[in-house]
Amino acid sequence: MKPPSLTIGVEEEYQIIDPTTRGLQSYITQILESGHMVLEQVKPELHQSIVEVGTTICKTPAEVKAQLIQLRGSVMELAARRNLKIVAAGTHPFSHWAEQEITQLDRYIGTKEAMQQLAQQLLIFGTHVHIGIEDRDFLIDACNVSRYFLPHVLCLSTSSPFWIGRKTGLKSYRSAVFRAFPRTGIPRFLSSWAEYDNYLKTLVATNCIPNGSKIWWDVRPHHQFPTLEFRICDVCTRVDEAVCIAAILQALVYKLWKMRRDNTTWRIYSAELLDENKWRAVRYGLDGNLIDFGKNVELPARALIRELIEWFLDDVLDELGSRKEVEYAFTILEQGSSADRQIRVFEETGGDLKAVVDQLIAETEEGVL
Repeated sequence: MKPPSLTIGVEEEYQIIDPTTRGLQSYITQILESGHMVLEQVKPELHQSIVEVGTTICKTPAEVKAQLIQLRGSVMELAARRNLKIVAAGTHPFSHWAEQEITQLDRYIGTKEAMQQLAQQLLIFGTHVHIGIEDRDFLIDACNVSRYFLPHVLCLSTSSPFWIGRKTGLKSYRSAVFRAFPRTGIPRFLSSWAEYDNYLKTLVATNCIPNGSKIWWDVRPHHQFPTLEFRICDVCTRVDEAVCIAAILQALVYKLWKMRRDNTTWRIYSAELLDENKWRAVRYGLDGNLIDFGKNVELPARALIRELIEWFLDDVLDELGSRKEVEYAFTILEQGSSADRQIRVFEETGGDLKAVVDQLIAETEEGVL
């Protein structure tokens, strides 16, 4: 049984910020034009205040880190030519979605036409991680089993506690906004690649979607590439956080492959049960409890995340050479996620959201500039 390639690809969506107002600036088209080139790895998104980057195919988390540093640096340099800044956070603390311009490309015009106001409201920013899996049967198996761990990973990445000037009480308000879209959330169990392929073909044939890119599940088989794409995370503010998430997901897929090779597996739970854990991750992040469905008890999220790394993934980390990157999660557990740190600044400054943006700018640049 041949192992998967376990290649890694990471996509990040950033906010374009006016450093004077600290608000979002609708400027991605001008930023790209100012470089007098179209960067293959830097692209516009639905809103003009969003810029997306994507790594090439990487073999290791260390390679991902090097590319993300380079990509963030390049985007920051292009933005600086227009006296703008870049922020990595799941939502902007106070800019209003109704004031943002939609990018005038066919793909996004079509999304706005199909989704109407929901598309305009989709002013959110995520991290997407692709893990290379060539065997379609194992890809579906990994998709099914990995669903269990999605809330754990979301807790580490939460970075969207504010929405249009309000402290929402949620650590990942981005997740709540995206829930309004169809074909989102934790997917149901898939029995085979054939079932998934038939589902996809049916939606295309009946003009529900043009292709698989409009299936926005928290984890999905990619419609073009031999990858499993994890889409649950808020965009990570610090580079080291993004690399940590990618390393955990690579290790998870490898662990699941070794279990399948050895005729063992992880118990499958319904999407309805798993969604209870996702809600807890969205609401409380690292400060809440997650449910251990094997024991049928709730335990602190930090304890279960530590268990995931120290017990479930430990035996593959040295083989992959990613122990350092995965164990950065312990730093997140200690210091809090980006959402926790944003709330801390908000409370320490008496509710100054501009101070929160300043902190986000500094953390996004950390290790880059």
